[in-house]
Amino acid sequence: MDKPRFILYTLAVDLDKKIREKTARVGVIGLGYVGLPLAVAFARKGFKVTGIEVDPRRAANLRKGRSYIEDVPSKELASLIKRGALTISGDGSSIGKLDAVLICVQTPLRKTKEPDISNIIAACRSVARRLKPGTIVLLESTTYPGTTQEAVLPELAASGLRAGKDFWLAFSPERVDPGNQKWKIENTPKVVGGIDEQSTALAVALYSSVISKVVPVSSATAAELVKLLENTFRSVNIALVNELAQICDRLGLNVWEVVGAAATKPFGFMPFWPGPGIGGHCIPKDPQLLAWKMKSLNFEPRFIELASTVNGQMPRYAAGRIAALLNRDSKSVKGAKVLVLGVAYKPGVGDYRDSPSLDIMHLLAEDGAKISYHDPHVPRVSVSGRTWTNRPLSDAALRQADCVLILTAHAGVDYPRVLRLSRRVFDARNALAGHKGRIERL
Repeated sequence: MDKPRFILYTLAVDLDKKIREKTARVGVIGLGYVGLPLAVAFARKGFKVTGIEVDPRRAANLRKGRSYIEDVPSKELASLIKRGALTISGDGSSIGKLDAVLICVQTPLRKTKEPDISNIIAACRSVARRLKPGTIVLLESTTYPGTTQEAVLPELAASGLRAGKDFWLAFSPERVDPGNQKWKIENTPKVVGGIDEQSTALAVALYSSVISKVVPVSSATAAELVKLLENTFRSVNIALVNELAQICDRLGLNVWEVVGAAATKPFGFMPFWPGPGIGGHCIPKDPQLLAWKMKSLNFEPRFIELASTVNGQMPRYAAGRIAALLNRDSKSVKGAKVLVLGVAYKPGVGDYRDSPSLDIMHLLAEDGAKISYHDPHVPRVSVSGRTWTNRPLSDAALRQADCVLILTAHAGVDYPRVLRLSRRVFDARNALAGHKGRIERL
């Protein structure tokens, strides 16, 4: 027998009231680069937050106030934990006490480039076993369009509770930019789309309590596509300028000069910059999620596939340029001492997932180069069975290298000193803009 309408209405009113009064208990499943800053943001605003992290080493460090995310200072984390604003759990036992559950787990691609949403499904099943009436569930993990409606909803409905009546469900794509000192969770606009109007309204209310601007869209599927559009847009434009870099090389031109001059046009142009490839958690993966979904609907996403191909070939192109540079100095790749500056996928962070630097190191090492690297954010990396340890950027290290590669331009590195002391520099990031000498630019 259905519950009376006024009781159903009261569930939503009660949750909205808890959100406004900040008495709603918030849970975050998955405390990685998305989940931990989000949990801290809610705790900072006065909510009681439970962070759920199944990795025992991570959970143990967090309980001691030790942050492994550069954007979350250990001092602040320890303070929030000490005063009880943030509690760390190693399992989902506390889910039944929560009013809002935010799922922030990883969604990798399989080797076949198919999306792997097993982490999402596992989290949903953990929630469903403990889901209580009056709870809102929000998915933040980047995924293909339709996941919330087609995969998450059925798992939660297995609880026996009714979506839109006993609980609410929405998707809100993460927009975390690790290392960005200007745009944080609190001031980056947040897109939200629910499975129904009430879900959207409650999700907007929750996020508005910690984020300055929340942008509702018509559905969870629309919100899922928003995220994929953002990173597909970047992938396609980066691919265009990476191809332009190869065109400029053949024409004997400086791609950085060409793009910079085009960027002076005050309308109709947005500058993107080339690089030795793309890396990190979003741009290599997210367009493939959309491509997979569209292929399942018998639509060939040609722009997406072409951009992925161009970007994916850049490490090999860069390695070829480096080999040619060594040849001009009468050095073969085999036996050459190559010093890599920067192995993280972007400046200012220690995340080296899918970094093109690692691909280039692997390619050169396969041809016999003696590789070393300097990256103040990454103490150790392993690539295809080889392990490298961060090397101090000493005068001797620069002088001994046959070629120095600037693959990630971290701040704080004295690049003019690098040029002054090095025999030859391959600058893939234009870190030596305006300088002349023994430089080969991408």
